[in-house]
Amino acid sequence: MVLTLTQGVIRSWRSQDVPAIVRHANNRRVWRNLKDRFPHPYTTSDAEHWIHQATGATPETHFAIAIDEEAVGGIGLDLQMDVFRRSAEIGIWLGEAYWGRGIATEAVRAMTDFAFANFDLCRIYAGVFEWNPASMRVLEKASYSLEGRLRNSVTKDGQTIDQMLYAIVRE
Repeated sequence: MVLTLTQGVIRSWRSQDVPAIVRHANNRRVWRNLKDRFPHPYTTSDAEHWIHQATGATPETHFAIAIDEEAVGGIGLDLQMDVFRRSAEIGIWLGEAYWGRGIATEAVRAMTDFAFANFDLCRIYAGVFEWNPASMRVLEKASYSLEGRLRNSVTKDGQTIDQMLYAIVRE
């Protein structure tokens, strides 16, 4: 799968992405806004494990964001199960050198369109930590709506904080 963006592409992960992943993911400011399953420090072993896991999944739902052939971030869907089976959680990370360029917003829009076109989904959602207004703005610009504030629902970096819940619904 390849989705074309103005400044790059969303594509499958490749084994040759390992050095770039480590370079962009091994950043405390990136890690601070993600779930703890995203390690810090981020090592070569972590990148190799991630690529193996992401490329071995069926269906493939986690992809690289690449600019000039270099993986500079990732975007993916966690398809839900059981009574939540028509929902998916979207997640994105981007190397700090690429923040503020509109890449994340465009990637979220493209992945949302891809998800609705390829999976039997009626809802895609994302949780954003209260200290991350830039990600809230990305989701808002990608037509996601704020559904609520989940008070004291996240413990990250030694702090218990609120999470903002955003979603987009296909009627």
